[in-house]
Amino acid sequence: MSGARPLDGDLNRHKGLLKTGIIGTVIVALCCFTPVLVILLGAVGLSAVLGWLDYVIFPALGLFIAITIYALWKRRNLQARSS
Repeated sequence: MSGARPLDGDLNRHKGLLKTGIIGTVIVALCCFTPVLVILLGAVGLSAVLGWLDYVIFPALGLFIAITIYALWKRRNLQARSS
């Protein structure tokens, strides 16, 4: 059997999931709590969709927060198992 631990690949995969969750959370939070998205949509002529923005932004924020929490939980469990 080789010296590499079988959990190293899982840990690297969850690092990517954690990065995705954190970056997505930051971007959606920035669009949610600042007028960045309103200004951008108005500039490109899509201001008609601003009324529907809350139906997309808040679930996306919840989804990315859930991804981040899941990745942190899996990372903690994998590190505990490999120790």
